Formats: sequence, C-alpha cells, structure tokens
Amino acid sequence: MIYVSLPDNEVRRLSFYLALEEYVARQLPPAEYFFMWQVEPSVIFGRNQLIDNEVNQDFCRSHHIQMYRRKSGGGCVYADMDNVMLSYISDGYQVGLTFHKFVQMILLVLRKMGIEATGTSRNDILIGDRKVCGTAFYQLPGRSIVHSTMLYDTNMDYMLHAITPSAEKLQEKGIQSVRQRITLLKDYTSLSLEEVKALIRDTLCDDELMLIPAQVAGIEKLEQTYLKEDFINLL
Repeated sequence: MIYVSLPDNEVRRLSFYLALEEYVARQLPPAEYFFMWQVEPSVIFGRNQLIDNEVNQDFCRSHHIQMYRRKSGGGCVYADMDNVMLSYISDGYQVGLTFHKFVQMILLVLRKMGIEATGTSRNDILIGDRKVCGTAFYQLPGRSIVHSTMLYDTNMDYMLHAITPSAEKLQEKGIQSVRQRITLLKDYTSLSLEEVKALIRDTLCDDELMLIPAQVAGIEKLEQTYLKEDFINLL
C-alpha cells in the first residue's frame, strides 16, 4: 500500500484532508493509498446529519472548535491533535469487503501492540466493550474511501460538550453518556502517539508518494467545496 505524504509538516484545516482523500480517489492512478492526519480541535458530522441536532454550535464557537461536514455518512466526531485520523482509498465498489479489509488492518496493528481488540458489525473497533476507533465510508466512480478516528487521547471536556447526541440515541445504544461508549488507546500501551503512527505506517505501507506543489494546489482548490456555507449547512 502507498503512503501519501505532503511536502511539508504543516497542520491544515480538517477540510483540506477531506479534499485530499477525494483528490487521491479522483486523480491518482489505481492503487491502494493510505495517509494519517491530525487537526486542531474540530467537529466533523456526516452528510445526512442535522447540525443543530448533533453539534453544540455555541460551545464550538466560544472554544474555537471548527465545524465541518464530510461526504460520508455516519455519526458526529470530535478530533484534535491528541488523536489521529486514518484515510484509506482503494479501487472498486465492494463496500463490505473494503470495510472488512480496513478493520482487519487496524486490528493487525493493535495486535502488534499486544492489544486484544474486535471489530463490530457497524465497522467500529472495540477494546472490551468500548470504542477506540470508528469508521465512515463513501464512494466515487470506481473508488472507495474509508476514514477513521483513532482515539489515542483527546480533550474529553471538549468532546463531551461539542457533540450532543439525543437522549433517544443514547438510550438505543444502552448507554448514559458519550464517555461510557469510548476508550483511549493510551491506557493500553506505553507507546507515544508518534510511535503508534510509525507502527501503523510501517505495518500497512511499503511505498510512499510525495505530492508535489501543483497537486497540493489542486487539493486546496477542491477544499473550497467543503467550505461553502450551503454545503456545511446542508439538510
């Protein structure tokens, strides 16, 4: 699998990395691609979600937490520099097979760390009965995109106040709070986040593609479609 690298180490807006996924899927030759990214405090919600129902917008604005809509489905996610986002782009339309392959890759990494984890029918990854990694998926012509949030650590106060799932949703899942649903990878390993990232890359990738400035410019142009107010406020 090919690791996609940027020519600098700049931390960019979450919208840039969503555009990077789409650019890879639309513009690069057929292959399996993977990359990791981190962002300043941000909330990302699914294509079919009502932002008013899922996000505490006043809290996010007052705490400088950015809000973005993605093109995949699934639930609302909080991300910051203490966790890592994973992006996997492959060929084909086999949703189930693509999800299964991605989950198995992450489980392989966790087993290398000595952590017993399991995948669920919803394509989450659990340690015990708590989620450490959630995934979402969408397709473009001939390509599949899976992206995932791995909770190494996080600002729990920001997460709990930025995301506001309904009481009905929590009751359906048999839980009383967001905190009861999740766990943090740092509690199961002595590896630092940078060491975890290195292990993921070394385990999954055997080649690298360094993007050139012209390609980065193309991604930045595509990013603008994720920043339009009518897209963010869709539905």
